[in-house]
Amino acid sequence: MSAAKPIEILLVEDSADDAEMTIRALRKRNLANGIVHVRDGEAALEFLHAGDAPPPRLVLLDLKMPKLGGLEVLKRLREDARTRALPVVILTSSKEEPDVQAGYALGANSYIVKPVDFEKFQEAVSTVGLYWLVLNQAPR
Repeated sequence: MSAAKPIEILLVEDSADDAEMTIRALRKRNLANGIVHVRDGEAALEFLHAGDAPPPRLVLLDLKMPKLGGLEVLKRLREDARTRALPVVILTSSKEEPDVQAGYALGANSYIVKPVDFEKFQEAVSTVGLYWLVLNQAPR
């Protein structure tokens, strides 16, 4: 009996179009094998705190979502010892300085504004995935 495949990336994104573009960009670099997509902050927290499975290696987190926004999700992740060191990259359309400041103050590892142009968006997501999944040395 084989163990369940580990989750590499948790994508927290309410927009189906943005989620599909993100997944497509990760697939292009062969980084989408272990991706899970949830549509709101409550679902993200439920996923991360359910069961005994190891956490994903990376969370890609949108800010403006229904039920529970990305900043509150980030705050709760950093307050919980199980997810405190989990790399979280905010991937959002918000360029608002208060959002950027709050994201970093709450412990985001990176804040990326989604480019409107698909090619630029694809390159940004691919670069993020390569860095966090291939190059970055995470604590065990």
